[in-house]
Amino acid sequence: MGATTPDNIMQLGMGFWASKAMLSAVELGVFTELAAGPADLPELQARLKLHPRSARDFLDTLVALKLLEREDGRYRNATDTDLFLDKAKPSYIGGILEMANARLYGFWGSLTEALHTGEPQNEAKHSEDFFAALYAEPARLRGFLAAMSGISAGAAQAIAAKFDWSKYTTFADVGAAQGMVPVVIARAHPHLQALGFDLPAVQPIFDEFVARHGLADRIRFHSGNFFDSPMPKADVIVMGHILHDWDLAEKRMLLEKAFAALPNGGALIVYDAVIDDERRSNAFGLLMSLNMLIETRGGFDYTGADCQAWMRDAGFVSTRVEPLLGPDSMVIGFKPE
Repeated sequence: MGATTPDNIMQLGMGFWASKAMLSAVELGVFTELAAGPADLPELQARLKLHPRSARDFLDTLVALKLLEREDGRYRNATDTDLFLDKAKPSYIGGILEMANARLYGFWGSLTEALHTGEPQNEAKHSEDFFAALYAEPARLRGFLAAMSGISAGAAQAIAAKFDWSKYTTFADVGAAQGMVPVVIARAHPHLQALGFDLPAVQPIFDEFVARHGLADRIRFHSGNFFDSPMPKADVIVMGHILHDWDLAEKRMLLEKAFAALPNGGALIVYDAVIDDERRSNAFGLLMSLNMLIETRGGFDYTGADCQAWMRDAGFVSTRVEPLLGPDSMVIGFKPE
């Protein structure tokens, strides 16, 4: 047996160094700048307004983290950062990282307090309702919805490919945000008509996004609050990164509302960073549940077995769990014929 080392402990303990270096690179637009072509140190230092003391170390840190490549003194994006962190590309996922940098990075500094108190550490700590404030400010809301698109794009593609849509004609995305999920699924399955269900303030941003993708004839917005209103009726209801925001009673209520809105034979697809049933391997899902502690008053992430049990209690049958992309999985249930 090899000698026991502190490598894993040190990597985790100081992991925020690497995380913040990447988040600052996203904030500065490093990857968008380099998407136009390689550049040397003096060029990047000037274009990104970096102080000469820090510029070389910062850019070479990104090389060591495999976010950039350097050849003959010129920096260029790595393949993945060029695809996913260039703001000009539709594949950009940096919105969620921008939000992490602007909000979550600081709030997570109070995790120990949250573990002691069970109370959120975000805007709610200062008596501000995060969601109310978010939806009241158009610019802030637009950024948040773009972040939700970034985190949902991969899952949407996997749902479009893995779920059998051939027997259905309509679907509704509950908590649709900007509309990434309806757009991806409708584009992959031209026979489908879709609804995006969200609060009224979202509609202009949703309609703009859908129109930009040429799908306004098949995707429309349905305004409402899923706590106060019934869910829209459709053959399939999708709830992505929604269920984990709420406490157990609220989770059960949302599943019951979905069951009531579906026709006999309809399907519910719930997706989140579903924790493995043994609660040992999906570290992202477990960390996301701690993020719900930071962000919400009762939210938590859950295992596939948990969600299937709640679905069955609501009346769903033939439930199953299927992996999507990265840490996300979908839990599927059907309303009896």
